Amino acid sequence: MNAPIEEYALVSDLETAAMVGRDGSIDWLCLPRFDSPACLAALLGTEDNGHWGLAPVSGGLCTRRSYRADTLVLDSVWETPTGTVRVTDLMPPRADVPCIVRLVEGLSGTVDLRSDLRLRFHQGRIVPWVRDVGHCTVAVAGPDAVWLGAEGQVRDRGDQDATVWEFTVTAGRRLALTLGWTPSYRTAPPSPMSVPAETAVKETVDFWRRWVAQCRYQGPWRDAVVRSLITLKALTYAPTGGIVAAPTTSLPGHIGGESNWDYRFCWLRDSSRTLSCLLRSGYRDEATAWLDWLVRAVAGDPADLQTVYGVKGQRLLPETEAPWLPGYEGSRPVRFGTSAVSCFQLDLYGEVMDTLWLSLRAGIPMPAHVWELVESLMGFLLRHWREPDQGLWQVGGRRRQFVHSKVMTWVAADRALRMGELLGRNGSSGQWRAMRDEVHREVCREGWDTAQRSFVQSYGAPGLDASALLIPRVGFLPARDERVSATVRALSRLDHGGFIRRYTQGAGPGEPDDAEGTFVSCSLWYADALAATGHRRQAQEAFERVLATRNDVGLLAEQWDPVAGRQLGNAPKAFSHIALVETAFGLSPASLWSRRSPGARW
Repeated sequence: MNAPIEEYALVSDLETAAMVGRDGSIDWLCLPRFDSPACLAALLGTEDNGHWGLAPVSGGLCTRRSYRADTLVLDSVWETPTGTVRVTDLMPPRADVPCIVRLVEGLSGTVDLRSDLRLRFHQGRIVPWVRDVGHCTVAVAGPDAVWLGAEGQVRDRGDQDATVWEFTVTAGRRLALTLGWTPSYRTAPPSPMSVPAETAVKETVDFWRRWVAQCRYQGPWRDAVVRSLITLKALTYAPTGGIVAAPTTSLPGHIGGESNWDYRFCWLRDSSRTLSCLLRSGYRDEATAWLDWLVRAVAGDPADLQTVYGVKGQRLLPETEAPWLPGYEGSRPVRFGTSAVSCFQLDLYGEVMDTLWLSLRAGIPMPAHVWELVESLMGFLLRHWREPDQGLWQVGGRRRQFVHSKVMTWVAADRALRMGELLGRNGSSGQWRAMRDEVHREVCREGWDTAQRSFVQSYGAPGLDASALLIPRVGFLPARDERVSATVRALSRLDHGGFIRRYTQGAGPGEPDDAEGTFVSCSLWYADALAATGHRRQAQEAFERVLATRNDVGLLAEQWDPVAGRQLGNAPKAFSHIALVETAFGLSPASLWSRRSPGARW
């Protein structure tokens, strides 16, 4: 039986990530990048699909665990009948190749521990060739080699299918295990493995605390905001500036179902909102890096703009299935890669333009070639904005005239006009202004349902959609507009156990049912909209309900099931943590909501 999704913590080196369970097992690891094949895949199968367990021989979940303050360094403590031990897990921000450091410290008494490393390359499938080289053990399969070394004395149990080491720690004794990846043609362990574990811990703690020190948020939920910002930073692929939506694939939207998707890529929507969130919190370097990634990734014909790209800007992300993996709690198929590259979603243009505008407002220079990108994207929108698309949620069936897609088309034109005004580039402003005004009139006419007194999901259909909660945030209508207040009231009908569904059941193919959880981001949008329309007490209550669904180390998955009381979907999910930060800013006493520029998200 797989562990609950909320039992996992994240460690990352800003190029890949590992998921660590409360039982001390690393059950998910892709090397050397987020989107590389997994070599530890027990998260989607069994221990024989790859895991690295490190815990007392007596087993069981850790007694308590936490990240060290303002870091991504994880401490897990086991209190056993014979003594107490702490395991510290971290991935040093990469200077060369990925490494995982696991430092074991005896706190009291005597504790026997076991390290059980079962590497399975190529998505939990291939058993590697394992041999000893000097003081290390190396596992090789195809292009990959993983090295395991120890600082301290261990006893080799000699398991044929795994590297099993046992050792004993007493109070004050420390022992460190380090796992590192190299291409298989290299014959020596990676150089970071020669760094003493204590040094790696100190340097990693210092790195994260220096980064967190830049945070501008000082409101009442600072701990939650900082943890979310660290999580978003951890999902950044440092070499290119790309930002993945989640470090995992195929964690299900409902248990036993087929809605199992690979989120280890850079969705423009998620990436754009991550950058908006980081910019507001005081982080400029990430915005600059992401802009460079964006220009490289989308270079070419704007008609070829994709929903999603690889961390290096790859366009081809073929979707395959892994029938050898039984799936999380039997949820199959397990997918790697994504067919979402072919989706047509108009809202992406607004997301990209909004982020470019926010970057410019933050003082980040806009090179001439970026302005050329703006003109190119707007030229495409001028020709195609009237077309139906697949919408924010990529619902199945025919394309439709989604209200949110049109609202974000308005955002694209609005932000392009603002950038042009600021930069003194108004050559196309007449066309863009005419388009902006026409889109606004059409949405207010076709997207408003008089009977329900609400904006709906798509033209001519009665279904409601939580994305309408974003209308005041993006500046399409002011929060004081009666249509906004009425829409917020109407969307309370999406409530499910105190949380908000994506849209009404029956809104179209792929509509949510009782098996799907509520989307965390939607519940946070609802809290934000309540605050914007003057219902601050209810907004805070809704916000704190979401905070209560975080796991013990502050992480959120994509969904929350209020019936089963558990997390669902890929985790940790950038979209959820973005919404948490945005809502915390909106609800804090120092909120900038009332002083935002018209039409600006912040």
